[in-house]
Amino acid sequence: MTFGIRLRLIALGSALALMGALMVAVVLSSQSQAHELRARLSQVDIESFGIADQFKEDLRDVTDKMRAYRNTRDPAVWDDFLKAGRQLDTWIGLQAPKLTTQREKAILKQIDSAYDEYLVVARNVHAQMESAGETNVVRAESTGLPEHARRLSDLGQSLARAHYDSRNQLLAHANLTLTHLRMSVLGLLGLLFVTGVTLAIVVYRQMIAPLQVKLGESIALAERNEKLASLGMLAAGVAHEIRNPLTAIKGALFIQQKKFQPGSQARSDADLVQREIARLERIVDDFLQFARPAEPELATVSADLPLQEAQGLLATHLAKSGIQLVREKAPELKIKVDPPQMKQVLINLIQNAAESMKDPGVITLRARPDRKHLSNGETNVVVLEVADTGKGIPPEIERRLFDPFFTTKARGTGLGLPIAARIVQKHGGALQYKTRVNEGTTFSVVLPEVTA
Repeated sequence: MTFGIRLRLIALGSALALMGALMVAVVLSSQSQAHELRARLSQVDIESFGIADQFKEDLRDVTDKMRAYRNTRDPAVWDDFLKAGRQLDTWIGLQAPKLTTQREKAILKQIDSAYDEYLVVARNVHAQMESAGETNVVRAESTGLPEHARRLSDLGQSLARAHYDSRNQLLAHANLTLTHLRMSVLGLLGLLFVTGVTLAIVVYRQMIAPLQVKLGESIALAERNEKLASLGMLAAGVAHEIRNPLTAIKGALFIQQKKFQPGSQARSDADLVQREIARLERIVDDFLQFARPAEPELATVSADLPLQEAQGLLATHLAKSGIQLVREKAPELKIKVDPPQMKQVLINLIQNAAESMKDPGVITLRARPDRKHLSNGETNVVVLEVADTGKGIPPEIERRLFDPFFTTKARGTGLGLPIAARIVQKHGGALQYKTRVNEGTTFSVVLPEVTA
């Protein structure tokens, strides 16, 4: 798993954990607010009915005592009225901190003012009744004391309605808060779902899909290696059986060539047979090399050395066809290879590149450092590149590029690239390529870098 994939997975996992924590916090907050709202509703209910009922009862008690005094003129009853009146006045003053709305406070202020007026009228009635006779009782009734009592009762009803309205406002606020909480939870659930889907997509694309591709490639490679092993055993047996009679034919031809006059038709035919025998020997050698490749004798060399030797061997020959073989300056890099085998690989790649270029062009050799995945995992590597400016490889040929005995050349064996790939594989590396039609092809020999 690369660092970038690991970082994305950590970020998505952290996002999931954060959203889960936020969801838990929202749920806990909603529960806490629900408890708080229930407590506030209970308090408002108590205050809404308790204050109004208490005021009605206390006011009724005061008015009853005043009515009893007017009927009896008993000083003890008047003292009871004064005591109840002071208690009610004190109670009205204590209700102000309990009120929350401006309307309730305004009504309480009106009650306080109206009650003060009521007490003033009651004292005036008391004074008149104490200084006058029975005839003044009727005049006392006309002072408006009952109207003040009714006004106080109406204000008590208004206070109860104001409390009820505040309860409705609290309920509306609670519903709005719960709606916001519900939307927050739904939003977090949506984000959690989207993040979970994104995490699943990233895991599939970055981990599962590449593993499926690698598994398919591994299965195909195993099947291909099995076929190659069978084919190699067959090729080795056939090559061995062909080589012995071919050696006898070659020896007999050498004896007969001495009997033919130079320039004669028989000598020309003998030379043709000799060339075809040499071609058969080359094919047999390729078969044997493919079937039983020699183990490389590794030595630590500069990465530029095989490129330099291949350029020295082929540059002059390719220049006759108008093809430039150039080598870029390479940094100081070390590789562990079998120099003759690696030179063979590069020569094969250069020749293939030259044969793919029908017009004059350029073949570039370069060595560069990189970091790639090889059989032993991701490591620092050296890449030896052979890049041409040819026509590229068509898709129908690209699919069979490394198949043994597949060739587009009239006199080819189709074993050049498979042999090169097996040599590079025995060096612990890989043979790769990039191609674009009408733009060229780059073959890369990827080898482990040798560090001090």
